[in-house]
Amino acid sequence: MNVVIMSRTKVTLDHVAKEIGNTTGRKVKVLVTDFTMDNVFSDIEEQLKDLNIGVLVNNVGMLPSIVPCRFLENADLDQTITRVINCNVKTMVKMCKTILPGMENRGRGVILNVSSGIASIPFPLYSLYAASKIFVERFSQGLQAEYKETGIIIQQSSSAVEHTHNNGQARMCSDTNGEEITPSDCETVAPFGVSTRMNSYQATNVVTLSPRDFVKSSLQYVRAGDRTYGSICHMFLGWLLQTLPLKIVYADYVLNGLQEFVARKQAQKRAISALSAA
Repeated sequence: MNVVIMSRTKVTLDHVAKEIGNTTGRKVKVLVTDFTMDNVFSDIEEQLKDLNIGVLVNNVGMLPSIVPCRFLENADLDQTITRVINCNVKTMVKMCKTILPGMENRGRGVILNVSSGIASIPFPLYSLYAASKIFVERFSQGLQAEYKETGIIIQQSSSAVEHTHNNGQARMCSDTNGEEITPSDCETVAPFGVSTRMNSYQATNVVTLSPRDFVKSSLQYVRAGDRTYGSICHMFLGWLLQTLPLKIVYADYVLNGLQEFVARKQAQKRAISALSAA
């Protein structure tokens, strides 16, 4: 399949497009857009109207703040609310609205909507982000129920902090170019930790996977239901988070420890960057 990739950073898109083209020999179409803004979808629809999109990956997302904080402590709160909802919620719905009719007509297709593991519970200090990601889950599950008889797979995947908007934004559509694709689905993928720009490229380990390793793992679960964590380790973390009493998760020492941990990691990153630039 040929690929369409969308983000707001043309240099990054061109680099990824070249890598995909060189590796696979497939054509790559680049669309530069900022999903935090209003009124970007008419141009996207025009650019995609003649393509038979067989796979849609909704992976766009952003955090209100890198360091977790209480809702009213977010900088430029009104603007932050608009940007997060546009990026994490509106974009996914509008892209499904754009791509789903063609899939329904062809009776096949796959939609993968990336959610977040921290949406497993109401999550203090990430309230706006977690709420936007539970919307991804419920929308995907409802959509799958509506269109399950059409052969479309719609799945949501739950990641903790995995997306790519400034924080990160990225979206991928695959043009079937006349090739057959098996029955469709809309699924939510909900991983916990993936090393991306959104979490300052944390060191990879058994919990925090590289993007390549997470994609390789999560693709094994595309037919596992309308929701998956994408890896066995993340499934265990999801179970643990939902099993722990909320009074433990919500304890001040836990939330303060989370803030201090992320702030310390950010300070270390800035110090390393400063040393590298010196």
